Amino acid sequence: MNIEKANIQDAARIHRMINDFASQGKMLPRSLSEIYENIRDFYVIRQNNMVIACGALHVIWEDLAEVKSLAVTQDHQKRGWGEKLVGKCLEEAALLGIPRVFCLTYTPDFFSKCGFKKVPKEQLPQKIWGECFKCPKFPDCDETALTYSFNEVI
Repeated sequence: MNIEKANIQDAARIHRMINDFASQGKMLPRSLSEIYENIRDFYVIRQNNMVIACGALHVIWEDLAEVKSLAVTQDHQKRGWGEKLVGKCLEEAALLGIPRVFCLTYTPDFFSKCGFKKVPKEQLPQKIWGECFKCPKFPDCDETALTYSFNEVI
């Protein structure tokens, strides 16, 4: 199975996957319109033409991007697909020349295994909070912030 850029036909499946996990409190929900608007940010993994995993790299500013909406179907977890998607997002960030990538997550240990380091949310620039106003948990965010810095790794 290969990691590919998502196409417009993948949007509904990505939406269902993300919101299935959101209904379990494992990630934040996304509207279908958000998925369509940001489809170019997404990578997918398909098995038999069915999307089984997705993740996105969203550029925030010249020096910052976010890995978001990472989901792997229950039947395909614990096989390294999530790590591969995060790696693909980091690869794209490096190609774009973005020195730092962050995530907000309920699974910080997973992202730590991918090379991310926990940071206080207050260390992240205010521009990342643009989506937070739409969040049902705003202003009481209970996600953990982590960053990946290419400068520290090299």
